[in-house]
Amino acid sequence: MSELLHISGGPTKPEVIAISLSKMELKDGITFYDVGCGTGAVSIEASKIARGLKVVAIDAREKAIDVARQNFKNFGVDDVTLISGESSESIDRNADIGTIDCAFVGGTKNISSVLDVLYKKKARNIVVNAVRIETVVNVINKMKELGIFSEVVHVTITRGYELTGETMFKPENPVYIVVGKLQDA
Repeated sequence: MSELLHISGGPTKPEVIAISLSKMELKDGITFYDVGCGTGAVSIEASKIARGLKVVAIDAREKAIDVARQNFKNFGVDDVTLISGESSESIDRNADIGTIDCAFVGGTKNISSVLDVLYKKKARNIVVNAVRIETVVNVINKMKELGIFSEVVHVTITRGYELTGETMFKPENPVYIVVGKLQDA
């Protein structure tokens, strides 16, 4: 079995991916945007849930695009368009890729602009992961302004590890999952 290649700041923890994807109502054959794709871990897991998933993975970091490309190859995710560039501009410029059924936003740079363009492109489901409370507030307020805010979930993962022959738990950084849905979707 292939092992996911890493970069700094990622990948998103498997438990957080599972919750995030459960909020997206993934279906076979849809177009899935992974904004701030990093390692591609979220898209890889989404492709295990929805058959025939068309992935559009965007990241401003060339290193992330290189790592995601290799991870997609290693995990057999074939229908992928990789885009290097600022997310809102990249989404707007690539209208020919098709509809945006679901969008996972893991990077929060220019988040208001990203949400504006996803709304303009009629993305049915949008899930934003954030770790900074200010970002969460900005995302919630922007989604409310656009009329798409659905819910926010605070997730804390705690992992067990051995300590003097017994098990102790150590918490990881909490993550906020903010969900937006088009009302007519």
